[in-house]
Amino acid sequence: MNSKMRRKICVVVTARPSYSRIKTALRAIMEHPDLELQLVVAASALLDRYGTAVNYIEKDGFPIAARVYMVLEGENPASMAKTTGLGMLELATVFDNLKPDIVVTVADRFETLATAVAASYMNIPVAHIQGGEVTGSIDEKVRHAVTKLADLHLVSTEEAGKRVERMGEESRKVFVTGCPSIDLAAEIADDPALNFNPFERYGGVGGLHHLTNGYVVVMQHPVTTEHEKARQHVMETLQAVYDINMPALWFWPNVDAGSDGTSNGIRSFREKYQPENLHFFKNMEPTDFLRLLYSSKCLIGNSSVGIRECSYLGVPVVNIGTRQTGRERGVNVIDTGYGKDEIRKAVERQVSNGRYEPNTMYGDGKAGERISHVLANAPLEIEKRLTY
Repeated sequence: MNSKMRRKICVVVTARPSYSRIKTALRAIMEHPDLELQLVVAASALLDRYGTAVNYIEKDGFPIAARVYMVLEGENPASMAKTTGLGMLELATVFDNLKPDIVVTVADRFETLATAVAASYMNIPVAHIQGGEVTGSIDEKVRHAVTKLADLHLVSTEEAGKRVERMGEESRKVFVTGCPSIDLAAEIADDPALNFNPFERYGGVGGLHHLTNGYVVVMQHPVTTEHEKARQHVMETLQAVYDINMPALWFWPNVDAGSDGTSNGIRSFREKYQPENLHFFKNMEPTDFLRLLYSSKCLIGNSSVGIRECSYLGVPVVNIGTRQTGRERGVNVIDTGYGKDEIRKAVERQVSNGRYEPNTMYGDGKAGERISHVLANAPLEIEKRLTY
């Protein structure tokens, strides 16, 4: 294939976690001789209060074809719906200008749905990464809706692939690639040393300045179907972590309905107690974050990082609430409700347990290469019919 015939692959990254989920696939697409990467960075990935993920994307050497500002203020269900609509409008313009051969969208956020709808109506084949998984919250509806809009399914596990087929998708369009986030975890597992000072490199806010006696990591997002309880939920976790009195590195939540409640809960707790064992960060480079996780005693919260990367790395996890309900998980995860006493007891149990054996259910570290191979060779089709 000469350069004029290379397939143009438009990947839309809309949030901090989306980038870490897709980074190795972006690299593989860039390096593939038959593919041309068109990277679109949008939504909260552009915003300072969510860690300006775009800065890390540029630092990693990925050229950005377009930036799409589409997040409406409010952080409630109405603003999520309106942001989805605005995203469809803006992304349609971007796709019209770039004229990609395939649009790639990741996971199950509302921006993922906007990407898939815009591309589908423009007759551009859609490739969906991380379809077929089961969780709680609105993410479940979005993920399966995108499956029905997608033309290529790049799934993380065998079980996820079977679910996609049971939704009526043709088996020849379902590819078990593994999750590209595991590729990064595999790189870190080979050289896991915590070779940087997080306070010097990323600043953050809080009284904690050393990690010599071990630490935990906390990442808790609002549950969009329980958004009115977001403040209450995070206050319980804050109290549990405060009572444990271990150094804790806490990461700011995603932009979702309820994130105002989560953020306000964190701020009010910090002002009231001025906890010396807590330090808060907006964002980190994906590899730095994984190094931090690897060396931690436990991850606390409801991020899928605990289900995916921590399973591969053998990091103990306390998974709180309903956000990850039903997702395949390893033995490294203990599930709890939202109560502070239940959370505290689970964390103490995990810290005393120590590391777990690595689990490869979400991949073996080669997902990026497999994804680029599929994108280069799969037939470009947009017609779909139920197979039953």
